[in-house]
Amino acid sequence: MPDTKAGNRFEASGQGSRTASGNGAGERRSSRDQGSRGRTTIADGVVEKIAGMSAREVPGVYDLGGGIARTFGAMRERVPVGSGKSPSRGVSAEVGDIQTALDLEIVVEYGVAIADVARSVRENVISGVERMTGLEVVEVNIAVSDVKLPEEAEEEESRLR
Repeated sequence: MPDTKAGNRFEASGQGSRTASGNGAGERRSSRDQGSRGRTTIADGVVEKIAGMSAREVPGVYDLGGGIARTFGAMRERVPVGSGKSPSRGVSAEVGDIQTALDLEIVVEYGVAIADVARSVRENVISGVERMTGLEVVEVNIAVSDVKLPEEAEEEESRLR
């Protein structure tokens, strides 16, 4: 238990510093607002979904995930249960208290400059995750697992009809 004699400082968890006075009233010495009282945790899956949606917004990204993940995803999309594409497919996140690191596996469209697409994906993912979560994104690793050729896109569309 902290000593509350006049003039002694102690930390109250989540409430900032206080200085105890002889009458028992403490005065706030922290610039924290009352909204910071408590802890917020963000699950890996939340960060993965935000990153996946941010990556898909970039022109030149055809899809996320490797061959097997996309195959299972396509089968899952044909079943009328659920919400379709998983926004976190092809994304892996490690989330700490204040930082996160992400690994993305993407498929690009044929003809795009892969280095430019990867740079744009990285920037968009960092921006989206940091804005929505307040976490610092320390790295975004991108693996380009496939290139979608124009004739493959046409075949896939005809198969889905």
